[in-house]
Amino acid sequence: MTENPSQDTRRRPNKRRLGTSQEEAAAEYLRREGFTILAHSYRCRAGEIDLIARDRDGTLVFAEVKYRRDRAVYDPLEAVDIKKQRRISRAALWYYRDRRLSPDQPCRFDVIGIGGDGEILHVRDAFPFRP
Repeated sequence: MTENPSQDTRRRPNKRRLGTSQEEAAAEYLRREGFTILAHSYRCRAGEIDLIARDRDGTLVFAEVKYRRDRAVYDPLEAVDIKKQRRISRAALWYYRDRRLSPDQPCRFDVIGIGGDGEILHVRDAFPFRP
């Protein structure tokens, strides 16, 4: 008899729970680096941003968190393609509108990669604004 893998949840981690725990690990890393966390999993009509923070210099940081169990096989930063960058950029515009922020408020887009061993790779200014 063949076992149905979708029925055995003990072997497969819940993706949402795993994603949330990795976002929290990234948020804790940013706090240690002097960032102030402003939002977790910001959602709007345009999409979602994993973390929104303020850097020490006041720059608003929109961060995408990517986890990969084995970074030797697949670099988690490669998962942020142009389409994803556009979605994050549009969501950032919504955040500016929601918070009534000045268009002069500097921002950047970072990617935080987390490997299965817990290693964190923070790429600052990983991509430009893409409308």
